[in-house]
Amino acid sequence: MTHSLVARVVKGINIAIAILLVAGLALVYWYVWRPLPERSGSIDAPLAADATVSFDTHGEPHIHAASLDDAFFVQGYVTAQDRLFQMDALRRFAGGSLAEILGPGLVESDRESRKLRLRRIAEEAYVTLPAADRAAFAAYTRGVNQFIATHLHNLPVEFTLLNYQPRPWSTVDSLLLCLHMYRSLTTTWKDEIVKHNLMARGDRAKVEFLYAVRGMAEASAGSNGWAIAGSHTASGKPLLSSDMHLEYSLPGIWYMMHLEAPGLNAVGVALPGAPGIVVGHNQRIAWGITNLHFDVQDLYIEKLDDRTGRYLFRGQVEQARAEREIIRVKGKPNVDLTTWVTRHGPIFLSEGDERLALRWTAAEPGMLQYPFLDIDRARNWREFTAAIARLPGPGSNFVYADVDGNIGYHAAGVLPRRRNYRGDVPVDGSSGGFEWDGYIPFDELPSVYNPPSGLIVSANQNTFPENFPYPVNGNFAPPYRAQQIRALLSARGGWRAQDLLAVQKDIYSAFSHFLAGQLVGAYQKRNAHNPGLDGAVGLLRVWNGQMDKDLAAPFLVTLAYQHVRRAVAENASAATGLAYEFNMAPAVVERLLRERPAGWFGDYDEMLLRALADAVEEGRRMQGRDPTRWHYGDYLRIAINNPVLHQVPLAGKYFDIGPVPMSGSSTTVKQTTQALEPSMRMNADLGDWERSLFNIPIGQSGQILSSHYKDQWEDFYNARSYPMQYGKVDAKSTLVFRATR
Repeated sequence: MTHSLVARVVKGINIAIAILLVAGLALVYWYVWRPLPERSGSIDAPLAADATVSFDTHGEPHIHAASLDDAFFVQGYVTAQDRLFQMDALRRFAGGSLAEILGPGLVESDRESRKLRLRRIAEEAYVTLPAADRAAFAAYTRGVNQFIATHLHNLPVEFTLLNYQPRPWSTVDSLLLCLHMYRSLTTTWKDEIVKHNLMARGDRAKVEFLYAVRGMAEASAGSNGWAIAGSHTASGKPLLSSDMHLEYSLPGIWYMMHLEAPGLNAVGVALPGAPGIVVGHNQRIAWGITNLHFDVQDLYIEKLDDRTGRYLFRGQVEQARAEREIIRVKGKPNVDLTTWVTRHGPIFLSEGDERLALRWTAAEPGMLQYPFLDIDRARNWREFTAAIARLPGPGSNFVYADVDGNIGYHAAGVLPRRRNYRGDVPVDGSSGGFEWDGYIPFDELPSVYNPPSGLIVSANQNTFPENFPYPVNGNFAPPYRAQQIRALLSARGGWRAQDLLAVQKDIYSAFSHFLAGQLVGAYQKRNAHNPGLDGAVGLLRVWNGQMDKDLAAPFLVTLAYQHVRRAVAENASAATGLAYEFNMAPAVVERLLRERPAGWFGDYDEMLLRALADAVEEGRRMQGRDPTRWHYGDYLRIAINNPVLHQVPLAGKYFDIGPVPMSGSSTTVKQTTQALEPSMRMNADLGDWERSLFNIPIGQSGQILSSHYKDQWEDFYNARSYPMQYGKVDAKSTLVFRATR
């Protein structure tokens, strides 16, 4: 080949590469860069008056509008700019239409959502929604639809990759997203099935022991948050902290937001798809909210004829209503679904010959309301509790503080009042003997206001007193986190907002430390000298209970706990140990090991040593022969993947988080597991709002090329936070909505 020919070939290759590069850049610009949110300039919009949005360093919108309607319109618009695909995916998940865009792998997910009747519930709820709530949702919906209508050919890249356009938004869609949160936080029916199966095969008394609803010692009421009176703070005014724990997602579930309009000036986190602020503060009060874990679902075993829908109730034949659904499936035939709906709810499960109907507070007529707009404007404890009394669910713990120096806690939500049963296992639906007798009055729910200790500490534990007048059931958390929070807060005074990050990131596990001591004690009592176990026992002997990603002992004790828990469950009900994953299980195991009652294990130490040996062997299979080289973080590694871009070859991984090693556990204040982590952090200073701290785990925007796609991750991962801008906003850009009406 001549030199000139080689030169021409090389030139041709270079030109081809240049063309491909330019074409690739053009595609990236057109489909990914062009749809990025507008954060400056002006937009014409159907508002009553001009509105402005100031975006701060992390892309949080600070909205200033002349009316509530305009504020919610703008909130809907700017949220859709950043989170439209997330909003659309969540309404599809809740409504049971994911298979339409993602294919047959999502049919079962859609089937469950359809059986839960979530869209039908939302449609029925819309009719009874209070007028003020409906007006707020309508304004928000108009904002979302303004964005969709003006960006149909300029949508986030996920819509292009999946080859569909979102339908217009509706208030029913917003209610669906509220039901999605309700559903995520009230899934006790799963525990009822597991417990029912354990009882069918095992010792009923032992199974009841496994499903305790109370830990060995309860701390004060609340959940994943705390309020500190001014007597314990540097400013003399209260501090309030909240770090709700939810499942990982990218983007995260919360959207940082500041709304200012006549009668409203609130900042905090909002639910993408719904107006207002869910957790945050206004000019006078701060509040946190997380899951109460009270059981609001019952399963009924119905005597039902699948062919006709006829079933028995109190000796009479009743007719179930048939609801027919069509699940559209991308690239495949539609799936037909018929659900029989009884007086107790839809036939949700079939277990052998049994047909189980699900009764759920969210499905009760006239139940769905939206109190957060009243919460956002509350000025004192009286107005705040009046607002949260409207909350239907999920059952929630509210922690409160105000600028006058008061702190408080109140449980809220519509909770079934059961007579003569707890609702912890499926019951006979035909007898009529297991019906709800209304709901527990709000004023009788657990509450506290200005306790003498000056501390309200909360972490998902059972908040109901032992003498509570109604049966209590739920998947409550063991008390370890609450006890550790109280211990840390009581150890000193002069607290400032920035000091509380150290509490939120605390990774000491009293339970795991206790179990390590039990394992070491069993080894020493036997005077055992096993070369295969000596090194592991040595690690546990000197360990301080910190669930640190860089240590070996947390990994070993976690594996040992799994074997102990399984042994305990197998003892209660043979061959079903793997199914037992109840939240209160650590407290159940601790009580068993402390009291060592007869009838469980002939030799508790032998059981512990067997669990230790199994854990060491499992650890060696996973991380090598030498326990001193193990790392807990290599076991507790989490990956948060972009739900669509993750599938793109080569490039997709750049839009994911991790895998990264994590510290913490289910029993540490920084509650971290394979499934969930803190979903936000807020430390509100009632003495000076500008000293408050605030952030979310990943970033504001779901748009992959946005500078706010994952700009908060490193700081959140390392427990650093940012000023919660309120009165003084450091605006990096300003977007003006110009009124056109």
